[in-house]
Amino acid sequence: MAIHADAAPQLASHFDVVLEDSDALPELAGAIERTPLASLALVQLLRLNESQDVRAGLVCESLVYSMLQAGPEFQAWLATRPAPRTREASREPAVLARREGDHLLLELNRSEKRNAFSAEMRDALCEGLQLALCDPSISRVRLSGLGPSFCSGGDLDEFGSFPDPATAHAIRTTRSAGRLLDGCAERVQSRLHGACVGAGIELPAFGRHITARRDTFFQLPEVSMGLVPGAGGTVSILKRMGRQRTAWLALSGSRLDSETALRWGLIDALE
Repeated sequence: MAIHADAAPQLASHFDVVLEDSDALPELAGAIERTPLASLALVQLLRLNESQDVRAGLVCESLVYSMLQAGPEFQAWLATRPAPRTREASREPAVLARREGDHLLLELNRSEKRNAFSAEMRDALCEGLQLALCDPSISRVRLSGLGPSFCSGGDLDEFGSFPDPATAHAIRTTRSAGRLLDGCAERVQSRLHGACVGAGIELPAFGRHITARRDTFFQLPEVSMGLVPGAGGTVSILKRMGRQRTAWLALSGSRLDSETALRWGLIDALE
């Protein structure tokens, strides 16, 4: 179909994904065909959150995520997973928090699991961020991660352990690190490296300044599991690089390199 060049920009805004390279279309189509319910839910959610404020967007995201947790695609993905491994509880806190003058340093501290985002880490991060919100003398919150990666995404050993979708939604919306990060966003500086998967980029994207090493890569794999991003990415990443690029990143599950992330506005500087 021929489209007049003057009409292209207006038409493009109505699409959920716009590809820079047509060779990527078969791979994207294949990914959508594997999880059509989650793919549809994702693009509908992004369309909705494009006009929502942060708090409303987070509630919408959690509702969609909780619905999909009870859906057939996520259940099929769970069925392919091995039984969760029993691990000895770490004696170290999941997040190290310390004060340096008027700066609060929060370091993800599960390097043995590449800082996989667990319930323990979520709660510890929320505790640190609540301190920042309650103490106006903290002028800067510096978020980083120990070990080879900033954060490899949600802890897969905990996936499927929720008691029921309604309870999961209640927990997700009342213990939201994303909402707290947004509350002190102007003071948050994140330093990223290695793998930044799922929550590993969804959460830093709420802050106003993100620096990444050149070895950093970004990925949203949730749709391939029959879900949507659940740590706030359909709000935070959407506001940084737009609906169509966010949809591509989530639908394709592709890795985004640091230079492209800088060009698209997902991060603010390279080091």
